[in-house]
Amino acid sequence: MMIIRGIIFDINGTLIDIQTDEGYEEIYRAISHFLTYQNIYMNRWAVKDAYFNIMDTQRKASGEKYSEFDAVTLWNEFIRQYSMLGSLSIQQRNQIALFLAQIYRGISRFRLQLYPDVKTVVSTLFKRYKLASVSDGQRVWAVPELKAVRLQSFFNPIIISSDYGYRKPDPRLFKAALTKMRLKPKNVIFVGNDMYRDIFGARQLGIKTVFFLSNQGRSKMEGVTPDYIIYRFSELIQAVKFLENQSEK
Repeated sequence: MMIIRGIIFDINGTLIDIQTDEGYEEIYRAISHFLTYQNIYMNRWAVKDAYFNIMDTQRKASGEKYSEFDAVTLWNEFIRQYSMLGSLSIQQRNQIALFLAQIYRGISRFRLQLYPDVKTVVSTLFKRYKLASVSDGQRVWAVPELKAVRLQSFFNPIIISSDYGYRKPDPRLFKAALTKMRLKPKNVIFVGNDMYRDIFGARQLGIKTVFFLSNQGRSKMEGVTPDYIIYRFSELIQAVKFLENQSEK
């Protein structure tokens, strides 16, 4: 039998059913208006172009194959570039950058809810296993969103790609979780909704995988087969039992 001691979860598309639209014009209109109170005068289109240009620069500068940006750093650089010289202190700039990162996400977000049965299943698994999360995204968004759906307290650690500068399927993110959990790959299951970033990523380390076919994520990848597929989150408990009963190879 396999000895399962921990379960690692992807967040968005696996636990949380979220919908965002970064092309939504109102994001950039609202930020453009807010910036006038900081002595930065740019129309919404200029704000949008500058945002994505700085993001692209951040990612290219990282030198990583699966590069990730940091939203607060991005907005800090935005303010540094476009505010009047000396008009804002470093502390003020940091505070505004954090606010802009949060308001950007808030306006772009149209849905934030748990998939059916997630809370029940996670609560059940929490009694027996160490639970952690590994997610692509921004810590400044991900942690408050986990709090909003009342899941944050179940996971330790919470590994977010913005803290590292690279995204899944980079195996280092999975390794970071294993290190903090003090567990070996053979004693862990990864649950995700993206065949490439989640399933392929975890399998690189020999972690057993459960693929959740949700309304998001890449559902197929040539040469990649998960150890178990679930179509409803409630099936995860059965998936864990099945993998536990497998002979350890």
